[in-house]
Amino acid sequence: MSYHATRALQLLRLGTQNPAATFRDGQEPAIQHVVDGRGRLLVVQKTGWGKSSVYFIAAKLLREQGLGPAILISPLLALMRNQISAAIRMGVRAFTINSENKEEWDVVEASLARNEVDILLISPERLANERFGTEVLAPAAGRISLLVVDEAHCISDWGHDFRPHYRYMERMIRSLPPNLRVLATTATANNRVVADLQTILGPNLTVFRGELGRPTLLLQTLRMPDQAARMGWLATHLPRLHGSGIVYTLTVRDAVQVAGWLQSRGIRAESYSGETGERRVELEHALLENRVKALVATTALGMGFDKPDLAFVIHYQTPGSVVAYYQQVGRAGRQIPKAYGVLLSGEEETEINDYFIESAFPSRAEVEAVLAALRGAAAGLSVYELLSFVNIRRGRIDKALQLMSLESPAPVVKHGGKWTIAAACLSEAFWRRAERLTALRRLEQ
Repeated sequence: MSYHATRALQLLRLGTQNPAATFRDGQEPAIQHVVDGRGRLLVVQKTGWGKSSVYFIAAKLLREQGLGPAILISPLLALMRNQISAAIRMGVRAFTINSENKEEWDVVEASLARNEVDILLISPERLANERFGTEVLAPAAGRISLLVVDEAHCISDWGHDFRPHYRYMERMIRSLPPNLRVLATTATANNRVVADLQTILGPNLTVFRGELGRPTLLLQTLRMPDQAARMGWLATHLPRLHGSGIVYTLTVRDAVQVAGWLQSRGIRAESYSGETGERRVELEHALLENRVKALVATTALGMGFDKPDLAFVIHYQTPGSVVAYYQQVGRAGRQIPKAYGVLLSGEEETEINDYFIESAFPSRAEVEAVLAALRGAAAGLSVYELLSFVNIRRGRIDKALQLMSLESPAPVVKHGGKWTIAAACLSEAFWRRAERLTALRRLEQ
């Protein structure tokens, strides 16, 4: 394949709706590297740099030269709506299969079979789905021209935002043909994570790494142990800030409480979390169009949300790590001369972050209770049935089963809606990794 610079620039301008747009430093070399098939590539660039432009333009150029569809694996499908809109403006036929669009699955799968999809966006959890793998992906596997791994730091055990199903990605990548184009992108890979990704993605991985500094972003930290003082500060200072932005909280409860308080003071604010449900799209648009002063949000509004003129990001509590803070505060000041990042540090944040760290992995007692129940049920048990055998909350059961099922070999397997014991035992390496990740999260905290 050969790279066409004029066409690439034309696609950029269509996607950005800016007839005078030019590539940012490093974008065009990355696109050319992928299109020309120069080997696997890891792009580490700051938030807002335009990683999505790289993979959408590369996919479009490959399709225009007669190659097959691209597959994009991302944990952020629900937050990529504006990036997908840009792809559609380029003429890229971008489709997604995720848990929120089940009514569209048949249409998308049929389009993929007819070679009418340019790029298919899926979550790592979907990639691990047996039906998707055998009935959708396998028939198209020989035609795939490019595999994109978005938020690639999640592949690494050392990544700040470890996603269990990315462990499946690691095994899959090792089995890929060495000549398949692979593009991995992230904004939050430190040296340790980059080294880990070089091991996982292959010895001949090329790394394009940019400057992560944000000179337009002014940062400030205020220690305010008392929540009432922080809410008072928000009510006083939000109206004085130009534009609109995000106030991040660690919990859903705080997001609702703070948004309600701001509303009572006459400030246009809305809460946004994983529990917001169908209103999430509506609220994202309200922020994009400056119809609200602020969304008071959990990390549900995080990576993947792109508002170039976001004027401020305020943290109601300190996040769990400096890497998570960088990712969140980096929403602001992407294409405006000056923006603010204010961290309001409180007394309750340590306890909340400790809880998140401690609950990230199941305990040995929880795992053994689940395994013991399954050993006594030859036909297997559903999660609902397991609840009557073990004194453990459903979320903890789900987490234990999910993490064990991703081990290789796995000690539990799922058939339909039932979980059964497999021949393999849970290795001690599982617990060593859990201990290492827990220690790392404490260090980052």
